[in-house]
Amino acid sequence: MLNRQHATQLVLDLPFEDGDRLEDFLRSPANAEALDAVLAWPAWPAPALILWGPTGSGRTHLARIWAERSRARLLDGNQLGAAPEAFEELGAAQHCVVDDADQLHDDRTLLHLYNLVAGQGGHLLLTASGPLGAWGIVLPDLLSRLKTAWSCRIRQPDDILLSALLVKQLQDRQLTVLPGVVAYLASHMERSFAAARRIVRALDRASLCARRPITLPLARAVLAADQSITDES
Repeated sequence: MLNRQHATQLVLDLPFEDGDRLEDFLRSPANAEALDAVLAWPAWPAPALILWGPTGSGRTHLARIWAERSRARLLDGNQLGAAPEAFEELGAAQHCVVDDADQLHDDRTLLHLYNLVAGQGGHLLLTASGPLGAWGIVLPDLLSRLKTAWSCRIRQPDDILLSALLVKQLQDRQLTVLPGVVAYLASHMERSFAAARRIVRALDRASLCARRPITLPLARAVLAADQSITDES
């Protein structure tokens, strides 16, 4: 049940944590190849694996699953600095994840990291929003190495996965919806991972403001508002 009878008009976006364990990952035809690649470790055909797909597609979730299994060091491509400081973060780890590797616009840093990991017999998992050809890599040595990587695409969700994503994110926020809401949303909303996260967050806020569970009329109103904002942007 939705236990928010004492909610006030002050609505706060309180932080919550998505489950990042293997059992929390929702397998579907959209992500099966990427999941199987992660689970195939350490029998990878190359030192590196690239997982790429749209925002919210679960690529970071998969990277964390692999990092837990391999005891890899987790690095953020948005924050990874230039050598040598960047490699101090690797520490004693043999394996490494660079999340949002396509945001690291420093070819030499990524090349150095690749060589460091591969040179000690380790593996490197890179996540990105697009395929390798869209990263803008200009250093030939780095490009040639990454072209040998195992590359797996995560596609936009199908009907089954989209419904499951909505249910999971509602459960993560400890929200309960009335019958028919998830089916309505899945058949009328934008078919993307980002939209699922955005709409569930809006439903959470709307239910707090209204001080009532998530009903079909409330879901219709939230979805209409979301589509209006999307159309304007």
